[in-house]
Amino acid sequence: MTFPPPKSEAPVQRFEELTDAARDALERLIAAANEAGWATGEITAALLKAAQFLSEANKTDPDPADDLAISDASARQEQIGHGELYD
Repeated sequence: MTFPPPKSEAPVQRFEELTDAARDALERLIAAANEAGWATGEITAALLKAAQFLSEANKTDPDPADDLAISDASARQEQIGHGELYD
């Protein structure tokens, strides 16, 4: 799935453009869920809950890509005290 790039730099217009694109994407997603046997009410409730979760996660950590991977963090922990790079 792709989203169209913004056409405007003005915040209000950008929000309207994105809202329209999101609505189109959600309509396609709901149609696919309906075909799979989910009721529209079920999928919209699940989407709202998922969106709320993602919004809260974004408030907690706005850029998770900057976080260390768990494997990186554990590798550094294992190296502490062993004369390694991360002492």
